[in-house]
Amino acid sequence: MKQARIETTLVLVGPGQKEVKRHSVMSEEEKKNAYNKTVRNQKIKKAVFLTLVYLFLGIAALIVLFPFYYMIAASFMTQDQIDKGAFYVSLSSLLEQASYNYSNTLERLDFFSHVGTTLLVAFSTTILQLLTTILAAYAFARLEFRGRDVLFLFFLATMMVPGELLAVANYTTMSNLGLIGRNQTYQQAILVMILPLISSSFFIYLLRQNFKQIPDELYLAAKVDGKSDWSFLWRVMMPLASPTLITITILSFISSWNSYVWPSRAVNKNEYQVISVIIRTGALEADGPLGTKINMDAWQMAASVLTVVPLLLLFILFRKYIMSGKGRAGIKG
Repeated sequence: MKQARIETTLVLVGPGQKEVKRHSVMSEEEKKNAYNKTVRNQKIKKAVFLTLVYLFLGIAALIVLFPFYYMIAASFMTQDQIDKGAFYVSLSSLLEQASYNYSNTLERLDFFSHVGTTLLVAFSTTILQLLTTILAAYAFARLEFRGRDVLFLFFLATMMVPGELLAVANYTTMSNLGLIGRNQTYQQAILVMILPLISSSFFIYLLRQNFKQIPDELYLAAKVDGKSDWSFLWRVMMPLASPTLITITILSFISSWNSYVWPSRAVNKNEYQVISVIIRTGALEADGPLGTKINMDAWQMAASVLTVVPLLLLFILFRKYIMSGKGRAGIKG
């Protein structure tokens, strides 16, 4: 049985004009077909769009990951292979070359001694930076004093100052304190690498925004119970802000571990340097003919692997806390 169909036709004809196109009302079946066609076109467009997006992300991922791949691959190559532009490792000499490159790197760099110095600086900087960040963030978030918000704005403005300019001011300050000089001791070198980095405007802002999310009712209830600000900070706010604190701890440690510009300027002796600086010195050079020196790129890559891989594993293990801590900041404030 055929479906009933009602059609209305409107014809507009003016003097000296052609007949205007007819407009008709579609049947239910035609509407359904048109709807299905529209849905199909939308699915095709969405599939094409997603394909292009994933293609772009895949290319971007390859661009980002290629330096890591080449760093690891080159650490297992000979110098001749690197000079010829090889991109893959020869499996026939993989173990032999790996042993040669990494053993020479560890021996020539005095690797474990410099890693010990780096760990000392990184842990000390992280602990002190965490302490100053907690106290400053709490003051800006909870304590009421005149000019607090204006002071915080000026404090944030320091984030726009280039680090190179701060390095000049820090160098002058540390030099006036007697921590930089020709007769610099190991203790002075450690202090000069730690003291200028015990405060971070970004971390204080990050934690302050997290503290601002904690309801005021908790603070008022603590005051009614006779709790001091110090007790409220460590017993209430610290546990609630633990994801952000973990994020700050990890990022601070990574930043201290990778620090290069300041230690290279402030420390005068290579034996006191951190690992990120020492791998860029002439320690990884082989003896060439006629007393010349040959820069061993394979040893440089091996040193980079030994330096980067621990941080990469740290980031992979704690990436959930890093993303969670950053996501919790900036919602209120």
